[in-house]
Amino acid sequence: MSKGRRYEEPKLNMKKVFAVILAIIVIIMSIFIIKGIFSKEQKTGGITSKTYFAAFKDNKWGVIDENGNTVIDPSYEEMIIIPDNKTDVFLCTYDVNYDTGEYSTKALNSKNEEIFTEYNKIEAIPNYDENNNLWYEDNVLKVQKDGKWGTINETGEELLKTEYDSIEAIKGIKNALLIQKDGKYGVADDEGKIILDPNYTEITNLGEDNKAGYIVKDDSGLYGIVGYSKNVILENKYQEIEKVYGNDLYVISQDGKQKVINANGEEVLTNGFEEISAILKTKDQGVIYVSNGKYGIMTLTGEVKIEAQYDNLVEAKAGIFIATKGDKQGIIDIDNHEKVPFNYNTITYNEKGDIYIAEDENFNSNIMDTNFDVKQTGILIEINTDSGYFELRQNDEYKYYNFKFEEKDKKEILTNHTLYLDKKDNQYGYIDKDGNVVVEYIYDDATEQNAYGYAAVKKDGKWGAINNKGEVVQEPTYNLDDYLMVDFIGRWHLGKDINMNYYNQE
Repeated sequence: MSKGRRYEEPKLNMKKVFAVILAIIVIIMSIFIIKGIFSKEQKTGGITSKTYFAAFKDNKWGVIDENGNTVIDPSYEEMIIIPDNKTDVFLCTYDVNYDTGEYSTKALNSKNEEIFTEYNKIEAIPNYDENNNLWYEDNVLKVQKDGKWGTINETGEELLKTEYDSIEAIKGIKNALLIQKDGKYGVADDEGKIILDPNYTEITNLGEDNKAGYIVKDDSGLYGIVGYSKNVILENKYQEIEKVYGNDLYVISQDGKQKVINANGEEVLTNGFEEISAILKTKDQGVIYVSNGKYGIMTLTGEVKIEAQYDNLVEAKAGIFIATKGDKQGIIDIDNHEKVPFNYNTITYNEKGDIYIAEDENFNSNIMDTNFDVKQTGILIEINTDSGYFELRQNDEYKYYNFKFEEKDKKEILTNHTLYLDKKDNQYGYIDKDGNVVVEYIYDDATEQNAYGYAAVKKDGKWGAINNKGEVVQEPTYNLDDYLMVDFIGRWHLGKDINMNYYNQE
């Protein structure tokens, strides 16, 4: 394969593990067509019933499946990127020269066959959230041919022709690719649809998703806003446009001074603040403003509702704010009435669950309802909005609650499990769905089964693993005290950085 310059990514690339349940597609066709399909899947990647993970052993990288079986032998110096762990497309970087930045790439399938060989380079498209956690764009790869970039999906179908100078993700926004052609920028989505033609000298996102619109800069050096449907929201006549908007209001800057304007370009609020940090959710209610480094609330007529006295203000829901004083957080309403005292290190609002999570300095969380009453307390393990529950560790036991704060039996929550963690005489074992003891109470600590049927068990300070039948597949030999999360697939344990989707075997 040809060589090119390496992008400035960490050597150990991060990607969240997304557990996706895929439907089985039954195709009744003639034997010759079926053979053709199988032949094609040998040459390209394809959706399979397996799940794949990067694996690290003896300072080399490979790939394993959900049973811990080796798919690609650990033989690569660089971490193998798996853009979608349900698809057998593995991207390998090799022959890296860190002095010159030169490197080579290739794509392999689960048969260790090289695929997409018609391209000079094949790469995943990395993206980052506000905390710099890395993920990869779904079902899209960027490919290079004759010095130009395009995109394909993970079965090799062309999405964007190889005619662009560069293709990168717009940071923090899913399904929005920044494309460059002839020195100008545009936007395409992951399916290859052109959202904005490459006519601009600069493009950035306005909001938190790909449909909120884009701040664009033209040849005049001035900024405007273009919507997802290519409609002009604000003409290109502003020196700067902030990523602050709501209720058809926008924040622009002229000569270093911010103003709130409407979609017609008319000035709505111009004085009494140094900065506007947010427009409130309720129409005509106002803005969060900053003065002398402190945050307060002002109406659109300039009336100060809350003096600038807080170190930060974030609107959780209409009229309710998470406020910061020094290093502590509390909750206030639009009239500056204290709803939750300033006793917490962090407070977050979960919109889908309609609950507040207030965590103290000891990592204990108070889970509150919309009346700010504390309904449950413990160490928060998980919030699963899809299944409608949260998990707490309370008095060294794991408890499950729905968003009505009703305790649920774990068998109602973990319906696919064959074993359930149980505790007796301060030791851990496992029972089946009928309450029968399958694994005796011999472990000092343990975890519930993961999505692949494995559970981690601790004895005499060391961790190992059992399978879904309760059989030991890895004797407790690993000291994982420094690990934030303990998880096993077969004999492989999760890497130390929980943001990195790889498994290790020593």
